[in-house]
This record gives sequence, C-alpha cells and structure tokens, in this order.
Amino acid sequence: MAISRKLVKPLSLLLLYMVLLAESPPRAEAAITCSTVVNSLIPCLSYVMNGGKVPPTCCQGIKSLYGAAKTAADRRSVCSCLKTAASSVSGINFKNAAALPGKCGVKNIPFKISPKADCSKVK
Repeated sequence: MAISRKLVKPLSLLLLYMVLLAESPPRAEAAITCSTVVNSLIPCLSYVMNGGKVPPTCCQGIKSLYGAAKTAADRRSVCSCLKTAASSVSGINFKNAAALPGKCGVKNIPFKISPKADCSKVK
C-alpha cells in the first residue's frame, strides 16, 4: 500500500509521538497504554484526515480499544492519549474523527476525539 505525500508528515509525527510515549513510564492505574491506543488507531489516520471509506482495520482497532477499556482509569487513559495525539498531528478533520465510533458500530463512547476533550470527567 502506497502512502500519499499528504500522510507522510502526520505519520512521521505520530511515529515520533509513539516513540516518546514508549519511553514514558506507564500510568499505574490504567491498563491501556498510549502506545496501544496509537497502534490500534493508525489505520484510521487516512480517514480522519481525508474522509472516504473507513478501513475495516480502523473499526477493528476502535472495537478492540472499546472492549479493552473496562475501567474509568482505562477510559481516561484512552481519552488522554487521543487528546494528545489529536493536538500533535496536523490535518485532522475532527468531524471525521468524531464520526468514527458510530461508523464502526460502537456506541456510547464517553468522550469526543478532540484536543479540547476534558478527560478528567470521563467515567
């Protein structure tokens, strides 16, 4: 699969972000790491930037994260990771990002994918 030039810089930033997260100490209270979140959602990057058809691997990642986030601490961790990633990657269409859970058949996500999400209120 060829990567378009429009995705090279955002993918590079996302990979750098993942490397930095991998070197960060994990949060003791949450079982889900930012590395897991980013790895699960990389297939979604093209859709959130350009729209079009949602890749099946994107929906698999969303469903996997949703199923794994069993505690409030897990859900806050996922929210915080997505918030940081959303702030770090340029070119994201947040309407597309917000539509992803519904397009993948996942309901009741307790936060919006946004750099303005208040993850402290996620239950």
